[in-house]
Amino acid sequence: MTMGVSAVPSTGPARRERAIREPQYDLGERPFMVIWEVTRACDLACRHCRAKAQPERDTNELTFEEGKALLTDVARFGRPAPLLILTGGDPFKRADLFDLIRWGDAAGLRMAASPAGTPSLTEKNISGLKEAGAKVISLSVDGATEASHDRFRGVSGVFWWTLFGWEAARKCKLPIQINTTVSRHNLGELDEIFDLVARRGALTWSVFFLVPTGRAIAEDQITPAECEDVMHFLYEASRYISAKHTEGHHFKRVVTQRLASDKKGEDPVKLYGLGETYRRLHDGLKRVVERLKLKPRPVGVVRPPLNVNAGKGLVFVSHTGEVCPSGFLPLCAGNVRESSIVSLYRDAPLLRQLRDPELLKGSCAACEFKSLCGGSRSRAYALTGDPLGPDPECAYTGGGEVPPAAEGVAEE
Repeated sequence: MTMGVSAVPSTGPARRERAIREPQYDLGERPFMVIWEVTRACDLACRHCRAKAQPERDTNELTFEEGKALLTDVARFGRPAPLLILTGGDPFKRADLFDLIRWGDAAGLRMAASPAGTPSLTEKNISGLKEAGAKVISLSVDGATEASHDRFRGVSGVFWWTLFGWEAARKCKLPIQINTTVSRHNLGELDEIFDLVARRGALTWSVFFLVPTGRAIAEDQITPAECEDVMHFLYEASRYISAKHTEGHHFKRVVTQRLASDKKGEDPVKLYGLGETYRRLHDGLKRVVERLKLKPRPVGVVRPPLNVNAGKGLVFVSHTGEVCPSGFLPLCAGNVRESSIVSLYRDAPLLRQLRDPELLKGSCAACEFKSLCGGSRSRAYALTGDPLGPDPECAYTGGGEVPPAAEGVAEE
């Protein structure tokens, strides 16, 4: 039986740390991030692939002209412009990738790319992304060793290709985000992956919490108790490097709770009922910090998490133009071949519902953190069939007050 996590009473600390970032604009009017799956073609066979990527491109992909129209339309959201991430599959499978980045950059968008760990990660291609106007790229590291990473990715050599691309980005001074999907296979390696990120350097470390969609299966998920342990480890890691979550929205709750309890010097293991996974990762993190002589923030995290969720500050466009709340939530709100992404994001009933915390159901509806966290709508849909249902990976039982540290800081 999984034990629930008790709420932390608040005491109203005199000096409030930045806990959550809140965009200055209305997320119902403008997303913070637009993700465009430019292709599903990819030479890898990753066991968790949301897109079920295949080696060849789909003949029904958005064309170059349709892509330009989409980028122009996204720019109509206004300023500050959304971050526009070109993902896949492997974006390098499109010969017009650099031209798409140039077009988006000229339109005033903040362009980013998320290539796969393949031989396409050459210095020429990486520097080409920057020259075309990309402001950041992301690469995935899902194991601390060649054996564990390549086993997860389904192709030999991926680990070393990824490290080569990482170094190529550093050489041309292109900021890089490292993504890690937490699953049953790498749960015990997260402290070692942190070591890799801290030593090699990255703009941020984004920890993905598995959603069983596409090739990913529910059996590869960690348990709710293990998820809670990982969240607290991630909070502690984020005192040393910029770290964030993807589809682990209760990390925002953990940050606000820990900001309150750490100031009082309380033991997180006793206070939150943390388990062996936390203790193991905590000890591993401590060893890495001592070896690398890392200096932490006295209280709080390097970069507070951003209060966005599927359909709320985030919107996804598939390779065929379907608009979804997230790449992990495959419910279609419309198609950019038929409607403006601006009108779809603002007015589609599905996206409007997902932005209303009062429509949440089950434990998420009763949670005092529902406006701050909201749970993973993608995981709720994948495991319950209802995008407004409870997040099955959250162990929190509620019943307390939201600590004052939960108050967000507005920024663009």
